[in-house]
Amino acid sequence: MAGTLLADSAILLVGILLLYVGAEFLVAAASALALSHGVKAATVGVTIVAFATTAPELFVSATGALTASDSIALGNIVGSNIANIGLVLGASALVRPMEVDDKTLYQHGPFMFTAAVALVVLGLDGSIGTFDGVVLLALLAGFTGYLYYKSRQEDDVALPEEVEMDEDATTAGVREYVTLVGAIVLLLAGSRALIDGGRGVLMAWGFDDLFIGLTIIAFGTSVPELATSLVSAIRGEAEFSIGNVVGSNIYNVLAVIGVVAVAVPISVSGSTIGYEFPVMLAFTVAALAIMAFGDRITRVEGAGLVVGYVGFVYFLLP
Repeated sequence: MAGTLLADSAILLVGILLLYVGAEFLVAAASALALSHGVKAATVGVTIVAFATTAPELFVSATGALTASDSIALGNIVGSNIANIGLVLGASALVRPMEVDDKTLYQHGPFMFTAAVALVVLGLDGSIGTFDGVVLLALLAGFTGYLYYKSRQEDDVALPEEVEMDEDATTAGVREYVTLVGAIVLLLAGSRALIDGGRGVLMAWGFDDLFIGLTIIAFGTSVPELATSLVSAIRGEAEFSIGNVVGSNIYNVLAVIGVVAVAVPISVSGSTIGYEFPVMLAFTVAALAIMAFGDRITRVEGAGLVVGYVGFVYFLLP
């Protein structure tokens, strides 16, 4: 028993590491390829980079739904969205209070709220099926088109430091394609390891798939957002920390649940409708309210978000 638990724990840690490295490679390669094909940096930042940082959730949710349980897919996304606000945004504010960019709040904030509400409404009947997935993907297309339209209207902006391109970015070639393929392989391997290791560890303690998805797997797939946002906060790049969370939450619901639901119908339990969905909406509203009424996220507010996340996990315990 102890040996099996130790092995599962090691597999879990390897999965988290592979997801993080794979996401970093994917962001760099996808950005270089887009820029080499003449896509503006602003467009890359709000589309490719935002979607690429959601890749761990996509791979883990799709792999979980197809090979393990659809509860892992839904739990991963709901848990990740709560973790992104409570843990990632809260911890970033604890590191350094963050000024709120009006563009992030008023242009992207409504989409984050709409995505959360759409997920809840579509899941109230107890399942998120193919039609629901198509609706979410249609909203995703509208959101991406809106971002592209706005980026074309504005002056080009620099990418975050983590994904700045070198002088040869405009001549990206074989190396970037190889990196892209390698990143996908790492994400696939990391997804499998995270699911196998996470399930093994928590099922040994008697937890079900929904709890596993909401907690340890959601945390594992949020590692790229957590690391990136903390580094950005330390560097004083608050707009990227906040934008990273808002963008990830939008893509988590519209892209990940949309894709998974089209492939495999997702069942929604009564406990999810009664507890996890309301908590996700509460965190979404709280984050937007803090950003709207204070124009900044203070350390006290950050601490409140972290405490709220700890409370959420505590009340999940049987």
